[in-house]
This record gives sequence, structure tokens and C-alpha cells, in this order.
Amino acid sequence: MVNEIESMNRSKQFFGLLVSLILVFGAASLGRFFTDMSVSTWYPGLAKPSWTPSGATIGIVWTILYACMAMAAWLVWRTGEFVDRRLPLGLYFAQLILNVLWSAIFFGLQKPGLAFLELLVLWIAVLVTTIVFRRYSSWAGVLMLPYLAWVGFAGALNAMIWRMNL
Repeated sequence: MVNEIESMNRSKQFFGLLVSLILVFGAASLGRFFTDMSVSTWYPGLAKPSWTPSGATIGIVWTILYACMAMAAWLVWRTGEFVDRRLPLGLYFAQLILNVLWSAIFFGLQKPGLAFLELLVLWIAVLVTTIVFRRYSSWAGVLMLPYLAWVGFAGALNAMIWRMNL
């Protein structure tokens, strides 16, 4: 009986992690859709600061960040009943939507200024999510910190691109 319960619990945990990964990489794919609209046409013609990372670097960083975000959300999901996790997971989904929205504005609409303003809101949403996640799982909070730092870096880069292309 104990082995059956442990097996069901492991299956539930694996399923929860799988759902978390699918959600975050689904959001990443949607963001990529918007990015592909102009990453090889409009974006190369923009003036950019010398510290702009390569596309390959950005891809690697985002893959790692999305995996960390999925793990953080999963750690929070594991902490109790859904009713108790509505706030942190709601904040998490809100910042995921804002993450995709940035790509839609910057690359889809080709509006760096508006994208920068949206990115400020995203950074605040990620900060609040990180703080709330930490209350549920210290590791979940830690796993969100690189994402928070990267969004801050992306904001500085976005601001410079906007300024250099006025």
C-alpha cells in the first residue's frame, strides 16, 4: 500500500513538472513566433550597442531561464493545495503573458519604445513573483533570480536600442 501511494505521488509530481515545462516552453514558442516576424528583416537594420549579445547567446540564455522558471513554478505547485497557490501561480502566469507580450510589441509591432515601457511592467511582475515564490519555496525564489537579472539586462538593452534608433 505504501509503495502504491509513493508511486502515485511520484507520477503526480512528474506530471506537474511536465505541465510546468510545457506551459513555459509554450509561452516561449509563442514569443518566438512574434520574434520571427522581424528578427531577420527589421532587427538587423537597427543600431545596437556593442554589448548586444548574439542570437545564439540569447537562445541559450532563454532556454536555461525558461527551464529555471518551470522548475520554480513546479516547486511552488508542490507546496500545497491549489487554493493556497493561486496567488503565486497567478502572478507567474501574468508575468509569462507579459513576457510574450514584449516579443509581440518589440518584434511584432516593431515598437522599441512601447516595448521598453512594457518591459518595466514585466520586470516588476517578475520581481513580485520572485518575492512571493520565495515565501512558498526558497529554491523557487532563487531559481527566479537569473530571470529577474536577465529581464533587467534586456530592459537596458531595449532602452539603448530605442534611444539609438529615434
